[in-house]
Amino acid sequence: MTSTTRPLGGKTAIVTGASRGLGREMALELAQAGANLVLLGRTDGAALQDARAQVAQLGAETLALACDVADPVQCQAAVTAAIDRFGAIDVLINNAGIGMRAISETFNTVPTRFWDATPEAWAAIIAANVNGPFNMARFATPQMLAQGAGKIINISTSDQTMVRRGYAPYGPSKAALEAASRVWAQDLDGTGVTVNVYLPGGAADTDLLPPSAQKKGADGNLLSAAIMRRAIVWLCGAGSDGVTGARFIARHWNPDLPDAEAAAAARCRHVDKPEIM
Repeated sequence: MTSTTRPLGGKTAIVTGASRGLGREMALELAQAGANLVLLGRTDGAALQDARAQVAQLGAETLALACDVADPVQCQAAVTAAIDRFGAIDVLINNAGIGMRAISETFNTVPTRFWDATPEAWAAIIAANVNGPFNMARFATPQMLAQGAGKIINISTSDQTMVRRGYAPYGPSKAALEAASRVWAQDLDGTGVTVNVYLPGGAADTDLLPPSAQKKGADGNLLSAAIMRRAIVWLCGAGSDGVTGARFIARHWNPDLPDAEAAAAARCRHVDKPEIM
């Protein structure tokens, strides 16, 4: 294939939470674009191995590892293994996360109250959704700095979910991740390493929502997890070089437009002060 059809040839991307859902879809799209894939799942089970097999079928070199992103020791080991296997890390996609099902299986129909959460469930969500991206980025960033290039992509959620009744701590954990992303982008300014946020733009059909015949988001819609394929190659590739501290919504990316136009339409407006309250 040509560089046009495999624009990520020779690049290596780590995808956390790659066993299923958004992570798997992004990994498959990156594999089609020619990237080497390091697939991380919390456990080395059938789902992770199935994702590995699907990626391999697309011709991508792949490494699948169990890694609980809440554990910095496991994150360091995963980053080391990736570098040992492929020589470098060009992209880190922080997708792994825990949702409100850790607190209640009916959270989307009966809003949970923050005091209903056990300290253990609360801590687990924060550990995966906030500490996990930090752990992975902490170990991947020095190698990116050494090569003078790299892309960190943090997967987030819609604004309304961050402050929606009954969604603590999942919503606030993503608000924290986005705030951290802005700080990281500033810390890395001028280094060649960029940090951006990417999100579906509504509830997606993943295991974060309880199984139900009426499975849907707050707006009554349910997006396919495959929507995350739309912008991910551009975010990981040369087209987004120099773009940092930005937020992109997959739902607003029009695949029929040239990448530059699609990116402009999918990019959220910048605000000097986050509009929370």
